[in-house]
Amino acid sequence: MNLKKVFVATAIASSFCFALTSQEHTNINIFKNNKDSVVFISTSKKIIDYSTLTKYIVPRGSGSGFIWNKNGYIVTNYHVVRGASSATVKLSDGKSYKAFPVGSYPRRDITVLKINAPKDELKPIKVGDSDSLQVGQSVYAIGNPYGLDWTMTKGIVSALNRKITFRDGQVMSGAIQTDAAINPGNSGGVMFDSSGKAIGMNSAIYSPSGGSVGIGFAIPINMVQRVVDKIIKYGHYIKPSIGIESDEITNNYLNHTLNIKGVAILGVLRGSDAYNKGLIPAQLYSDGSIDFGDIIVAVDGKKVSSVTDMDDILEKHKVGDIVNITILRGRDKRVVPIKLTGLNGWLDYAQLPQQEQRY
Repeated sequence: MNLKKVFVATAIASSFCFALTSQEHTNINIFKNNKDSVVFISTSKKIIDYSTLTKYIVPRGSGSGFIWNKNGYIVTNYHVVRGASSATVKLSDGKSYKAFPVGSYPRRDITVLKINAPKDELKPIKVGDSDSLQVGQSVYAIGNPYGLDWTMTKGIVSALNRKITFRDGQVMSGAIQTDAAINPGNSGGVMFDSSGKAIGMNSAIYSPSGGSVGIGFAIPINMVQRVVDKIIKYGHYIKPSIGIESDEITNNYLNHTLNIKGVAILGVLRGSDAYNKGLIPAQLYSDGSIDFGDIIVAVDGKKVSSVTDMDDILEKHKVGDIVNITILRGRDKRVVPIKLTGLNGWLDYAQLPQQEQRY
């Protein structure tokens, strides 16, 4: 027997057995090229023993986040840090840094933190385009499920423009649905496309058991970018607004009792374009009755039946843009061009209980 020939034949067979497919190469490269952009976030909460007035710092939870730019800005979900008194960000090289809050927009479950780390240690994500996503394309989720740091799962885009309701009652539309395994701890991590660009931030799962059942949701990266850029610049999200006051509870009454689909105007911001154009708010009486004024039934030609519908459209604009709103005044419909004003998104944040405003 020629041992040399046997060795060569064995080596060739082994190379065939362990050859990676092109898809496997893609998977490996996605992880290698992007894991350093994802961070591990751990949070703590301050507890006071009122019998002794002793203060304790106890672990609260953990989640994921990602590096936005080399200035140390970290993006994660609002619910990852909500209720915490402090947060620590750990990079993929094992180094940890104390995180400082910059601002939040709870309606979109987005928070920005900042760490003081050397720029050469920070690798920002490459931002993709979530508006061009198609159902069926491959996606990759990198995060820290159950504290198991830097884990990647793969799936496809299962659906687009999903509307999800969080436990606190907040409703978010426009979400990306995926069957990539997303579990507790993945929140705040990144969803990448097959080119390695970020197209979403992992945010929630649908699960009766608490574990992944193949229905996960991510916030589109285009939406994340709009909010994060404003938070970094102003310290809060400036929400584009028509300049009116509205209320979802009153709107439900309008929709279900009066069978009118639209958004009731309850108040008009003095000095806004809506005020100058003469939009008419509802009259509220002490006996609880309401005389409705103008009712917004469409924005830029798109029908709206709730405050959420209207806000979803407006958030794609910026302050100063002109939008055409269709109002129902009595039995007449009219289109009114309105210049958007800036309402401070921090107002949503300030309405939360005081202990939930601290990191």
